[in-house]
Amino acid sequence: MRNKRPDGIVDYTGPAGGWGALKAVATSLKAQQIVVRGGQTLLKSNQPDGFDCPSCAWPDPKHTSSFEFCENGAKAVAWESTAKLIGADFFAKHSVAEIWKQSDHWIEDQGRVTEPLRYNAATDHYEVVTWAEAMSAIGAGLAAVPDPNQAEFYTSGRCSNEAAFLYQLFVRLYGTNNFPDCSNMCHEATSVGLPKSIGIGKGTVSLEDFDHADLILSIGHNPGTNHPRMMATLREVSRRGGKIIVFNPLKERSLERFESPQSVVEMATMSATQIASSYLQVKVGGDAAALKGIAKALVALDEAARASGGEPALDHAFIAEHTDGLEPYIADLARTDWADIEQASGLRRADLEDVARIYASSKATIACYGMGITQHRTGTSNVQQLANLLLLRGNMGRPGAGICPLRGHSNVQGDRTVGITERPMPLLLDQMKKVFNFEPPREHGHSVVESIAAMRDGKAKAIVCLGGNLAIASSDPQACAEGFRNLDLAVHITTKLNRTMLLMAKDTYILPCLGRTELDTQAGGPQSVTVEDSMSMVHASRGFLMPPGENVKSEIWIVGEIAKATLKGKGDIDWDAYVANYDLIRDKIEAVFPDFADYNARIRKPGGFHLPNSAAMRIWKTSSGKANFIVAEGIEEDETANAPDVLRLTTLRAHDQYNTTVYSLDDRYRGVFGRRDILFMNERDMARLGYAEGDVVDVATALQYAHPDRVVQKLTLVRYALPDGCIASYYPETQPLIALEDHDPQSFTPSYKSVPVTVRRAGGDVGAERGVARAGVVGQSQAAMA
Repeated sequence: MRNKRPDGIVDYTGPAGGWGALKAVATSLKAQQIVVRGGQTLLKSNQPDGFDCPSCAWPDPKHTSSFEFCENGAKAVAWESTAKLIGADFFAKHSVAEIWKQSDHWIEDQGRVTEPLRYNAATDHYEVVTWAEAMSAIGAGLAAVPDPNQAEFYTSGRCSNEAAFLYQLFVRLYGTNNFPDCSNMCHEATSVGLPKSIGIGKGTVSLEDFDHADLILSIGHNPGTNHPRMMATLREVSRRGGKIIVFNPLKERSLERFESPQSVVEMATMSATQIASSYLQVKVGGDAAALKGIAKALVALDEAARASGGEPALDHAFIAEHTDGLEPYIADLARTDWADIEQASGLRRADLEDVARIYASSKATIACYGMGITQHRTGTSNVQQLANLLLLRGNMGRPGAGICPLRGHSNVQGDRTVGITERPMPLLLDQMKKVFNFEPPREHGHSVVESIAAMRDGKAKAIVCLGGNLAIASSDPQACAEGFRNLDLAVHITTKLNRTMLLMAKDTYILPCLGRTELDTQAGGPQSVTVEDSMSMVHASRGFLMPPGENVKSEIWIVGEIAKATLKGKGDIDWDAYVANYDLIRDKIEAVFPDFADYNARIRKPGGFHLPNSAAMRIWKTSSGKANFIVAEGIEEDETANAPDVLRLTTLRAHDQYNTTVYSLDDRYRGVFGRRDILFMNERDMARLGYAEGDVVDVATALQYAHPDRVVQKLTLVRYALPDGCIASYYPETQPLIALEDHDPQSFTPSYKSVPVTVRRAGGDVGAERGVARAGVVGQSQAAMA
């Protein structure tokens, strides 16, 4: 009989979804004091005449039901449309030092910011200012920066295509390509890796392709928490007999069993649908080895078939017509030893060969992946190895087949499409010059990692954050905190207060903006914005709730006002006209990006329109003119495999969480309630290292990135089914363990999903080091940033 489990830890045995999801939605609406209004709001979520959910980027079906929202989408909507408001009284009562001591959950849960604010260092309070005062000071501050490349312009994926386009126009007129963006921290490996493989940095499938696929490879993602509307699609694939093979270090309940809240039968009978037909728990960091193993087995099947006159396992006709680089790729697979593959992946050769056989018999395969593939030192290469596997059987550019990166924030892909990129292609800059009659900067700008390094090192002087919680979302929050405090100017455009806004530059401003759910009325009347989902569908979003205050402005209005105050007429842009009528912005997007032809007409049709996808049409916009097999030497990320006391940590979200926003301290599907100070480890590793469940430990970064302040203290060990040598803990509490330099060298994506660490009993002199993080009630990295 097991000992009593730690406080707040239970064995969760139910399926994902079901009555638990409905209860969680009701609880969220009640907590945000919008039970009636919230229910009405959710009926407008993801509807043709409504607003796009501010949560994930999963596409909307063509024929929407009345309930096109999921549990976590409902939480995001409730969080944004809350009745809780904070204004002058709140900031007069609470100093920044007092707010800093609270948890990140408490800070955001106070409600919507309703007034523009300026920090007063003499009193340590934010104070209300007029919009005119704020814009005049911000414009002067940006104009005073000696070199435009000393200013950073961050973007969150929550902003619209129109806001993003206007923002990049302003910044390029200002004179820099410094566009650190939330995509730098999640799917940048996709944006960098796929163009070299297939000529486009996006997925190639549509939602309809899932109706025709007979095999889904689900790799490195947890849809039940991060994009729950996908569960309806996976459920349908499973129920019609399609196979779903999962590769993931953790057993996630949503990938095992799902009870659809929209199924009367399942809800009434408390039954569920099995999702995964096979679940392979790959080691943290073992994805490249697993993919190489499947490919190696597939090539062997093909060689055997050719020798016996059987059905080939490779699509030789597709390979000959559409690809380049097969021979060196096959040679690399041949050099890779099965023993090394098994060691690195943590999977048996026989299991990988089974996957290869199932794959070889599939008529149409989709490979879906998340940040479990991208957030590694080898993230770009991981993406390319997945593309290689699909190319071997021609699973690109035909019905029911292709690659499907699962984007996080609802418009992170759209922001990139309309110009938010620190590495602009010459064609984009040429079009900007042609349409707006100015010479945009040509040199590459800063990603998130590069921006934080510039801030830390005193090379950056100002930052404007269009949404987001950069200092908490980034790796190495210690460096980010130091960087913000080095700045002359920091500007935050936001719906809510968060911890990044408590890191004070010499001058710091908070500017309150509208959310997706709210009515946006400008001089030209009510406006709509547009977003692009994970599958290149562009559609309109129209809020309908009244704004939480008369001083809450649209992101587009705020960007236009900053541009006017900073540029003082440079570029001869009529910013007021664009702000008054968003159709004019869309006209300019269409002029710069011809794929948006008839933009305004097409977004007025329910469901929007699909942007052309070259790879989906088997047009390969690569240097070779073909899809490329790309060799990745080796299968290990680092020397962890040769260090027996070093464990690989993967960071993860709790179920009541979206990015850095923590809705509550629960993680229902993993059986964690009321706490986040958790380190998941399997029982074999606990015994090997001399621990038991419930022990309290400190975790320190290991190997080349070890440093005295890269320690997170007082995490409680909780047993969980993980591969040997692998552990997991919550993001962002464990961000202090990830060095700024610990990233993919090709895409600069931080290695959140594979951090080499050591574990030691809590206590001793570890906590004496300045900046060590404590993951307790306050938690979430702030101790490391103090």
